[in-house]
Amino acid sequence: MSDRIEPPASGAVTPAVGLHERPAAGKWLALSLQHLFAMFGATILVPLLTGLDPAVALVTSGAGTLAYLVITKGQIPAYLGSSFAFIAPITAGAEAAGVAGAMVGAFAAGLVYLAVAAAVRGFGINWLLKLLPPVVVGPVIMVIGLSLASTAVDMATNQAGGGDYSSLHFGVAMATLAITILAAVFLSGFLSMLPVLIGILGGYTIAAVVGLVDFAPVMDASVVRLPDFVIPFVTQETSVPPEVFFLLVPVAVVTVAEHIGDQFVLSKVIGRNTIKQPGLHRSLMGDGVATMLAACLGGPPNTTYGENIGVLAITRVFSIYVIAGAAVLAIALAFLGNFSAFLNTIPTAVMGGVSILLFGIIAASGLRTMIEGRVDLGEKRNLAIVSVVLVIGIGGAVLPIGDLVELSGMALSALVGIGLNQLLPGKHLTGDIERVLTHHEP
Repeated sequence: MSDRIEPPASGAVTPAVGLHERPAAGKWLALSLQHLFAMFGATILVPLLTGLDPAVALVTSGAGTLAYLVITKGQIPAYLGSSFAFIAPITAGAEAAGVAGAMVGAFAAGLVYLAVAAAVRGFGINWLLKLLPPVVVGPVIMVIGLSLASTAVDMATNQAGGGDYSSLHFGVAMATLAITILAAVFLSGFLSMLPVLIGILGGYTIAAVVGLVDFAPVMDASVVRLPDFVIPFVTQETSVPPEVFFLLVPVAVVTVAEHIGDQFVLSKVIGRNTIKQPGLHRSLMGDGVATMLAACLGGPPNTTYGENIGVLAITRVFSIYVIAGAAVLAIALAFLGNFSAFLNTIPTAVMGGVSILLFGIIAASGLRTMIEGRVDLGEKRNLAIVSVVLVIGIGGAVLPIGDLVELSGMALSALVGIGLNQLLPGKHLTGDIERVLTHHEP
């Protein structure tokens, strides 16, 4: 196989609504709402799991998407939402330096996108694919999902906040999980894109029936509410510990790989080579700026969403105005006080039930990356790389650097994987990028 990997050629795709076509007002609203629903469940789940304000996540998701559309010159109809890859690092970063400190680390992760964008513009893409082949990216993605497994189980059994085991909470979690799985497997069409949202609503209803929901905050909330923004460079009173950067910045290595995969899939869906025009460097820059903007307001880092690419594929509505409309709706929704209060009443058990599936999907996506990248585990070098990455990442290995900094978890496992892939003799498989890097957010 040649080391040179060409981007996908544009195909003959006939859109129902063109890239720069504006639908009529009524249709425009409906089409934008469809994208809003597609991203909604996963976008609010990340802040709910990390202790951030879901309303802020909606604002930063919408604002990040609008910034992305501008930076890509209105040529890539992509919606950006909360990234699952940053759940554990944000949680650990907040414990080490508070939410504002964690946001400083997330801002630095966005800078990595800009650095990679500059390198791609100057040197092309092949060097990046050789640095991050599926034999490295696959197990690192698995580490992200599996390292969160205990968090999901603790939430499902009501132990996340240090409470005792509760069979009632665990029952609600399992019911939520069952509804989510059934929705994902048996529903079709547009509803098949909303299993997370359907699972949360179903679990919430069951939790309310058994008395686990307190509706008083919803009734007492004002109609209009300012989201709980956190401005890190203003509210951070002390210096950020170096370990925060080591927790958050390396995650960008994996999310950049995800971003590339989304761009190849999106190119095939819309029949336009976005890798060439407006260029991968512009899409990476847009993703990085969106992440930095989110960090400046206290929201989780952003990433392009596979769910919304799926909506594009089904509807063939490629209009950037529809995407922008969804972004504006997300921002507006965040300022509704009753809605924000409702999000905060969702029981931990409900989120735990959904998380069991979602975190497992992340891990399975890593396995899929290796399968589609044709990683042969019969080769000793590949088996060694995958084995070491998994055990170091999941086992809690820690590498102290001086007295103040340490590498652990996903960051350490990613660096070890990259190092082993470069040092061990044998072919550095890059695979077919159209199959390899197609991991999407759940």
